[in-house]
Amino acid sequence: MTDNRLRWAVPVGIVTTVAAVVGFSQIAGATDAPDLPKRTASQLLVDLQNARLDALSGTVVQRADLGLPAIAANGSDFTSLVSGNHTLKVWYAGPDKVRLALLGTLGESDVIRNGSDVWVWSSKEHRSTHTVLSADQDKAGQGPLDPRNLPKTPQEAADRLLASIDPSTVVTTASNVTVAGRSAYDLILAPRDRDSLVGSVHVAVDGERHVPLRVQVFAKNSASAAFEVGFQQVSFDRPGAENFAFTPPPGTEKSEAPDAPGPDAVPPAVDAAKPVLKGTGWTTVVVAQAGQAPKEAAGILGQLPKVSGDWGSGRLLSAKLFSVLLTDDGRLIAGAVAPQRLYEAAR
Repeated sequence: MTDNRLRWAVPVGIVTTVAAVVGFSQIAGATDAPDLPKRTASQLLVDLQNARLDALSGTVVQRADLGLPAIAANGSDFTSLVSGNHTLKVWYAGPDKVRLALLGTLGESDVIRNGSDVWVWSSKEHRSTHTVLSADQDKAGQGPLDPRNLPKTPQEAADRLLASIDPSTVVTTASNVTVAGRSAYDLILAPRDRDSLVGSVHVAVDGERHVPLRVQVFAKNSASAAFEVGFQQVSFDRPGAENFAFTPPPGTEKSEAPDAPGPDAVPPAVDAAKPVLKGTGWTTVVVAQAGQAPKEAAGILGQLPKVSGDWGSGRLLSAKLFSVLLTDDGRLIAGAVAPQRLYEAAR
């Protein structure tokens, strides 16, 4: 299924200018369920698998209400996507021509891919970085990715979710919805394991083209989405080539990114230190060395309350959809589960 979905999955982390931030209510669309031919959940999964996306452009609204502590972040920096409402603009004309844009009150951040050239630009920092992807990197799907790694388009979010469907997932449908003025089916994925903090995931599947228009993640026993990414406006016409051309503005500090290692250049020592997965499905817990975690995550966790037990001691981040434990002996343990599951893994 994954190989087929890559034909329509918009690549992560590629960018240009954005509209002003809009309210969450503007994502939802009409309240009356539109008429569409009847489709079962199984049929919709096949539709998503076989859907083909050649081109699109539009405005994406992302909302994150994860219950995280306040984080000082530039609203125009991709690190700000961990909380609040954001508007992004996306242009897609194939996997090698993609542009995504985030605009905040303090400036603009862009990532643009045009062939083998990838540009990352920050108007606030007056800085741009240029990377030329090698054939191996391009084939392996490598290149600059947002370190926060949150989905920035409905396609990306749905791609991750569909890749993880297994017997631990219940797949159903609900009433049809309207997203970005288009009629869509509402496909629901939910964990069978009641210990998961995730209640359900709703994927709005376009009734004509069968690509995802919106993805919403609900915490258990919550009526509002903790995370949502969806189109506010979308067109499936091919964007012009000018949308993927980029020249750093005057006064920009320019740099060339060093060549990244090829897909086979991973040292054995790194391979041996891979995170360990405990459990299965929606309640899988990841155990890693804290040194493998992003620097920003370790900094946030270091400010959190202390916790302790027969497993040891550390600091705990408890959010709506996940929990993270940083132990004093240098382990980072995380999952979409309550803290007790993390303590068991630490023990």
